Amino acid sequence: MTDLDVRLRDIDARIAEAARAAGRDPQQITRIVVTKFHPAELVRELHGLGVRDVGENRQQEFSAKAAEIGALEGLRWHFIGQAQTNKARAIRAAAHAVHSLDRARLANALDAAAEPGAPLLDVFLQVNLTEDPGRGGVAPSEVEALAEHAAACQTLRVRGVMAVAPLDEAPARAFERLRAAGEAVRTVVPDAHGMSAGMSSDFADAIAMGATHLRIGSAITGPRPEHG
Repeated sequence: MTDLDVRLRDIDARIAEAARAAGRDPQQITRIVVTKFHPAELVRELHGLGVRDVGENRQQEFSAKAAEIGALEGLRWHFIGQAQTNKARAIRAAAHAVHSLDRARLANALDAAAEPGAPLLDVFLQVNLTEDPGRGGVAPSEVEALAEHAAACQTLRVRGVMAVAPLDEAPARAFERLRAAGEAVRTVVPDAHGMSAGMSSDFADAIAMGATHLRIGSAITGPRPEHG
């Protein structure tokens, strides 16, 4: 068994334990392995171990990696980083889901980037859980309006909300606010039950608060390679 396999099994066991502690079914939680800065070969290796959901957060690296790998059975790419509108076409070309939709202009750009006959693009609305307006995400008070706008885009499917917990606060408190934002979104899109939250250090708290999608990197992939 490789080190990668050991780490993957360990995290999956911890996810299952946290889910059971919260009275939830582990099968209803999607574990996304974040592979940024790692070579495309790691994605192939993960796929061989049964991983079907991988995440990237830089468009250039994401596009290059997706092109190098090509089609792998059942593999789903999640774009989780801040997205620029002028990169929308490149992101849309390879992503099955975008977790960082935070403004109407980006929704419009992703919608316009759809090729004829392309499947719907799953989107999560990124919520800023800090007081810093410079951080990525829409303010909680504005998430309902963004949900209305995104839901009106014909090629997008609003799945729910996403956030990164602030470093200066207990993750559970932050994720509680995200859960409230998700409830606001469901007044507009009733079936948007998705909650993308939780990383290597705080996924148990996210699961307790209802996270459906976890974004886990180094706890599975190991240390990131040196990069320029």
